[in-house]
Amino acid sequence: MMRLVSIMLVLTLMYSCGSNKKVDKKKSEKEAMVFDYTAGPPTYLYKTKGDYKNLVPITLSDDKSKITSFPHPQDLYYEGNLAIPVELEDGYLLDNRGITKNVAFIDITYEVYSKLTEAPAPDSLFNLIVDNNPLIVLYNCGNRHQFKDVKKQLNEVILVGQLVNCKLVVGEE
Repeated sequence: MMRLVSIMLVLTLMYSCGSNKKVDKKKSEKEAMVFDYTAGPPTYLYKTKGDYKNLVPITLSDDKSKITSFPHPQDLYYEGNLAIPVELEDGYLLDNRGITKNVAFIDITYEVYSKLTEAPAPDSLFNLIVDNNPLIVLYNCGNRHQFKDVKKQLNEVILVGQLVNCKLVVGEE
């Protein structure tokens, strides 16, 4: 009899704990994620007009008449791998390179550019621009260090409709 009471007690506790987790999970999905914008590397999510994910990004001036920044071939790595953006849910890309609202993509892949011994001259890069206005949307979701598993967490943010809680840099909500 005591054994039956013990089993019933354990089952009751397990059931009550499990149901609380479900309620907490649903509750947390409805609550807005608060993004940390303290100093540190920003977390940029974006969509482009074309498939440029393997092309090297450069930065143009506001009027798009000159190159203001471009990488050295050794700068194309992030955590030991080529800094190709990470594909996320709903066609979003997670930047690993440091793009801005003035990004343009050149007709050289990360792989080819990374093997160059020195950076090309800015004039030659300007002539290689594939698209000088490629962004459909660009979000800043705060400091990159706030995420334990950035891909997983940002996919969740996208899927539950919380991307609107990030700062919109380019595009419309």
